[in-house]
Amino acid sequence: MLVSIITPVHNAESHVEETIDSILNQTFEDWELILIDDFSTDNGVEILKKYEEKDSRIRVLENDNNEGAAITRNRGIRAAKGRFIAFLDSDDLWLPEKLEKQLEFMKENNYAFTYTSYHIFKDDVEEGIMKVPEKVTHQELLKTCSIGCLTVIYDTDKLGKMLMPIISRRQDFALWLKILKEIPFAYGMQEPLARYRLRNDSISGNKFKAASYQWRVYREFEKLNLFQASYYFLHYSFNGVLKTYFKSKK
Repeated sequence: MLVSIITPVHNAESHVEETIDSILNQTFEDWELILIDDFSTDNGVEILKKYEEKDSRIRVLENDNNEGAAITRNRGIRAAKGRFIAFLDSDDLWLPEKLEKQLEFMKENNYAFTYTSYHIFKDDVEEGIMKVPEKVTHQELLKTCSIGCLTVIYDTDKLGKMLMPIISRRQDFALWLKILKEIPFAYGMQEPLARYRLRNDSISGNKFKAASYQWRVYREFEKLNLFQASYYFLHYSFNGVLKTYFKSKK
């Protein structure tokens, strides 16, 4: 098995079938999908098990309690058998050639950690494209997180199994920072190969909450002093304003 796809699931019955179908429609087929149900109270587990019965590449794990995204994703990472670890949340989507193109990009360039641009949509309406830089360093990522979790693939042969820090929010961002302390760059593909679903109740949709969690990553995870944290937070805030402004001009 070459690629292990980690998908945490919690009360996602309205979207998870579309997410799984986007994986089944991949042109690259040497993958396993690890679906970890985080103690859902809807009918999501039945949907997951239906897919597990139909395709031997799909495995379903169930948490005994609601553990949150970091612990749930880490359970999937630990269970993974593939060389490459990829992430896709239960309401996001991949374009059919996502794995094929990104793996080729990684192998041809000997990259350990990559990401891509992605579409943003809400209620089936296209909101725009999140374009990403060709590469980022740890310091650059502190200023603005240009890496979407739904687009990431990392190589365990080069990095080992890198787990998400156990923090309440922004654990994916904290993991990218952790990886970039081990290697100098993460590399991005300009072509959008995934679709991010914007929801009214998402943390990313609530600017104040997102900002507060960003600050906590700086102070509690990165252990930056007050001056350093303020410096990067100003960059984060300014870049957020720029993204909102240019989005409004589309």
